[in-house]
This record gives sequence, structure tokens and C-alpha cells, in this order.
Amino acid sequence: MSKSWRNFAIVLFAGSLIFGGTAGEKLLALTDESEAQFQLYTEMLHLAHESYGSEVPYKSLVYASIQGMLRTLDPHTNFLTPEAYDNMRERQQGSFYGLGILVSKRSGELTVISPIEGTPAWRLGLRAGDIISTIEGEPTSTMTLDEAVRKLKGPKGTQVNVHITRRNVETPLPFSITRAEIPQNTVRYAYMMTPETGYIRLTDFSRSTTREIQEALEKLEGEGMKQLLLDLRSNGGGLLDQTVEVSKYFVPERSSIVETRGRLRDSHQSFLSNESDDMLDLPLVVLVNNGTASAAEILAGAIQDHDVGLVAGVPTWGKGLVQTVYNLSYGTGIALTTAKYYTPSGRLIQRDYSSYYDYYNNFDDDAEEEDTPEVAIDSPEFATDLGRKVYGGGGITPDELVELPEGPIELQPLFAKNAFFEFAVDYESRHEVADFNWQPPADLVDGFREWLLAEELFKNDELKKMLAEDDAKAFTRRQIHSDIFTAAFGTEAAHKVLAVGDLQIQSALELFGKARDLLEMRHQLRGIPNERLTKALDTPTMQGQTDPLEGTERQ
Repeated sequence: MSKSWRNFAIVLFAGSLIFGGTAGEKLLALTDESEAQFQLYTEMLHLAHESYGSEVPYKSLVYASIQGMLRTLDPHTNFLTPEAYDNMRERQQGSFYGLGILVSKRSGELTVISPIEGTPAWRLGLRAGDIISTIEGEPTSTMTLDEAVRKLKGPKGTQVNVHITRRNVETPLPFSITRAEIPQNTVRYAYMMTPETGYIRLTDFSRSTTREIQEALEKLEGEGMKQLLLDLRSNGGGLLDQTVEVSKYFVPERSSIVETRGRLRDSHQSFLSNESDDMLDLPLVVLVNNGTASAAEILAGAIQDHDVGLVAGVPTWGKGLVQTVYNLSYGTGIALTTAKYYTPSGRLIQRDYSSYYDYYNNFDDDAEEEDTPEVAIDSPEFATDLGRKVYGGGGITPDELVELPEGPIELQPLFAKNAFFEFAVDYESRHEVADFNWQPPADLVDGFREWLLAEELFKNDELKKMLAEDDAKAFTRRQIHSDIFTAAFGTEAAHKVLAVGDLQIQSALELFGKARDLLEMRHQLRGIPNERLTKALDTPTMQGQTDPLEGTERQ
């Protein structure tokens, strides 16, 4: 095995020295200079393996040297280990074979957050709050989350044996669950947020995204949608072809979506939206944050540049490097940067990465909450289709800057001990919560305090300090409400509760008047009649949903 990995290192390094010719061209032989560097590398590899103070496998040396080499290129060229390569392909396919549960490590325990309706785990009765204590007899307490997830997945039709620890049940419950195909939905939520406003939360772009978006839009239009809030926050991107395909629902046909420019001739490409009659053509607001990246930035930038929607939130990440994935030996791969992304107006999406430390640690430190987006003095200006100013310099600068405050910091110990979720699961098991209109009783926070004391998680003086302020009590009430709905109805119902306290969502709902004005201006200048828009213009501007929890801190 050591010899094979040494040979792999030699082949890989040689390939890296001659790699880069265009397709069809004959690879050049090693030059004297590259041959000397190649010899130096193999000598170093052999010396480290044979003479280092402790044993170091060739595989570890190879992986480390690859990562070090790629570190000199850019932040997004990545070596993919066999596990990472398989995970990437699995995410892109849009499904996998498993049990059908959302799991997380909570207080060191592998906890079921919610079963997915219609899956094997859901049919067998697994519940939110169940703790998976063993997988095939092996304790999960010593596993990382990734290790546990890998053990739960497997070939279709095979079984996995687990033990479940459930609150108020004395002995662990054994389950044998047959794995089945589990969809990895990229449209996480799609529901009517107000009687006129549809809401779609899109988490990334995989092979199934276009179909999911189509189904979500058809569902919402059937429920009376007259305007759409598209949430791209923390969407890290994904497949470019899916981004281009999805764009047909939001921008006019044959419109520019993105342009790629690189060193090689075939890296220069322009991508246009497909010919289609499916364009939504309704007032649109797009939510972004500093976790919005890559393909999600492409979609947000195209919507902004073509004036078909308003972008709100905070500046996006600024990931505009194009990766081409190449297969390597031993099941590995490399996502190699081959070009850069530019929006239709000509803005480079990629942020400066001359300092990796600043790139990953100091992003948006100086952003302040203002009425207009903050841009650097030297940020280059570009123009949208209607002549509005937009700014380059990396990422997408929102039309409307809206920060999202963090929750009360004094409540962090409650999150650290998973107290909200544990109490919600216990509460839901003892009370009948069968109605989506259920509201928490007035004494919910007092009941929570008593439960924390009974469970000996905190002392009374600690709780008095944590829950002294009204905003902390209101935040606690909303969080428990959401977690109870997670246990009773699933994650979408829980999201509806949290959305009422989400400042960015509530601010976005107040922007639809501007979004309608923008779309109307576009139609007037281009002479495009639109009966659906006229009907939408007759609707009074929707304000934020009424918050039933007075004085609640926005989350």
C-alpha cells in the first residue's frame, strides 16, 4: 500500500508539471527544470517517510503535499479525498440511500431533529428528540457527525440496526430500518407567508433544483401568490447548469445570466437564459447574506442586473471562481479553478483573496446598518438594464441593506446544553399540539424555568440572570414554540414561527412596493403589457406579518 501511494505521488506530481494544455494537444515532455523539481519532491517524500521521528504513511504525506501545493493557487481549488469526492457527487445527484432523518450532534449525542415524511424512519415512528445511541452495536457517542451519517447511509434495500433512546422510555428501543432512496431537496421550504406573498428557501443547486423550483412555483401560484420572496441566504452554490436553467423563471428569455473568463480559450463562455414562457414576472425580492456564494450569487446578480427584482440583506460572500472537477487516481479528484464569473453588467463576483486570513476571517467586519448599502470608495460602478447603479469589487451588494441581529447573548448557555429542543420534545410528548394555529400558553417560560431546575441543568440564580430581560423571555418563547412545532409538524412549520421574528424577512416583506415599481418601470420602458402585474399593482403594499409576541427580539 505504501509503495502504491508513493507511486501515486510521483505520477500526480509529474502530471501537475505538464498539466494545462488544451484538449487534443500533445502533452509536453518534462523540461530540465521541472525534472529537477520532480526529483527534489520524490527525494523529500522518501526521506520524510523513511527518517521522520515517527511513522508517517505515504498517503498522509501525499495528501498534505497536495493541499500545500493548492494553497498557493486560490482559496477554492480543492483536492477531493475519496470521501469528499463521493459526498460531492451525492449532493449533486439530489438523492441518496438512507433512513430519512435530519440528525445533529446535540450535547454530544446523535439526535434526531426531524424525520422526513414518507421515508423509512418516518414510517417506523422515529421522533424528533430520539437519540441514536448505537449503530450496528457501535456507540455513537464516540463518532463524529460525518462518521455516523456515513454508517446510516448504504445501498438501497439493505438494513441498518440502531438503538434509540427516547425520553420517558426506560430501555433503548431496537430498530431495523431498510434503506431507501431519500431526496435531498434544495427547496427547503415553499409556502405562502402572507395571503399574497409566496416564500421559497433555496439552499443550493443540484440536479433536482430546476424541477423543485418549478413545482414550488406552481404550488404557490395555485395558492394565490402575487409576489415572491426568494431566500438565498447561506446558499453556497452548486451546479452552474442548474443555475442557468432556474434563471428562466426569473429573467426574460435569452437574457445574459453569467459570463466566464479564463486563461484558456474554451473558458470564455456566455450563458443565456433558456427560451421559455415560464418567467414568473411578478414582484420579486431576493434575500442574501455573507453565506450566499457562487451559483447563488450568479442568480442574485442576474436578477439585480436585469431589474426584475430587488436584492436585500447584506453583501454576499464573493465566490466567483469557476471550478472544473477532474478525476484522479484512487477515487480522488480535484476541483481546479479554470475561470472567473462575471454578472451580466460586467461585475466580477470574486472577492480579493490576496490575504487568506482576511478572506476567511475579516469578511464584512466594517459593515454598518444604514439605509443604503455601504460600498468602498473605489468600488467600480456598473449599470443595470434600467441604468441603476450597482457596484463591483466582489460579491453582490444588496439594493437594500438589512442586518440580522443575533439573539440575546445571555441565552447561549441554553443552546449549548440543547435546552430549548429538549424541553420542546418533552412538552410536546405531554401536551396535545395538533393544530398549526396553536400558540404557547402565557406561562410557557415559567414552565421552562421549572423544567430546567428539575433537570438540574442550571441553578436558579443563573436562570434569573438569563431570563431577566423582556427580549430574552420573548426570544425563549419563540424558540420553544418553533422547536415544539419541529417535533409536532416538521421543520417547515417551525420555520414559519421563526420567520415572524426574522428581521430580514420582515423587512423584505416591506420592500414589495419598490419591487412592483421597479418591475412596472421595466415593462413601461420596454412596452411589455402584463395583466398579472396589473392585478398585482392593485394589491396594497404588504407590510410585515403581525407579530403575536409583543416585544419579541427579532431572530
